[in-house]
Amino acid sequence: MKIGIFGGSFNPPHKMHKKIAITLIKKHYVDKVIFVPTGSKYKYKNNLLSDKVRLEMLKLMCKDNKNLEVSDYELKENVVYTYETLDYFKNKYKNDEIYFICGTDNLSYIDKWKRGKYLLSNYKLLIIKRNSFKITDLLEKYKDYKDYKDNIIITDIEENEISSTKIREMIYNNKRTETYLDKNVSDYITRNKLYLK
Repeated sequence: MKIGIFGGSFNPPHKMHKKIAITLIKKHYVDKVIFVPTGSKYKYKNNLLSDKVRLEMLKLMCKDNKNLEVSDYELKENVVYTYETLDYFKNKYKNDEIYFICGTDNLSYIDKWKRGKYLLSNYKLLIIKRNSFKITDLLEKYKDYKDYKDNIIITDIEENEISSTKIREMIYNNKRTETYLDKNVSDYITRNKLYLK
C-alpha cells in the first residue's frame, strides 16, 4: 500500500485539503492519506487553536471517507520534526511505501529543514503545485542532488489560493465560509464560536 502523509497546521482544515487527498487517491498516487496536524509547540506557527480542537475538526472532515485518516502523532509537549514523523510511519507500516505530501512552497526550502537532506534521500515527495512557484526553477535547484532527485514527484494537482488564514479572516469579519469548509467543520466552528472577535 502507498500511504501519503499530509502535515500542516489545519487551522482550520478546509475543502482544498480534502480535495488534494481524495484526488491523490483517485489518481493512484497513494491508496490512503493520513492527516498529521502540527503540534502547538512548533515555533513558526502562531495563533493556532488548541491541538484537541484542530484534531477534532480534521476527524469531522475525514469521517465519511475510509481512505482518509487522522493521526495525533505530532501533538506532543515537544516539537516533532517532519523526518521523525515519516520515520514513525515507516516503522509502523513496514510493508508499505510512505510518501510525504507537500506544496511547492515547502519544496523551495525543504533542504533547510531539520535533517531535510535525510528526508529528501529517504522519502518520496508528492508535490502539489501552487501558482506562486515555478516548478522548473525548483527542479533546477535540486538537479545536481543525485541522491534524491528521483524522490521528487510533481503531481498534476494544483492547489487553489484559498488558505486557512483567509478563512479565519472571513469568519472574524462575519463573512460566509460554507464554500470553503466541509459542513461538519463549518458547523463545529459555528457551534463552538471559533475564530470570532
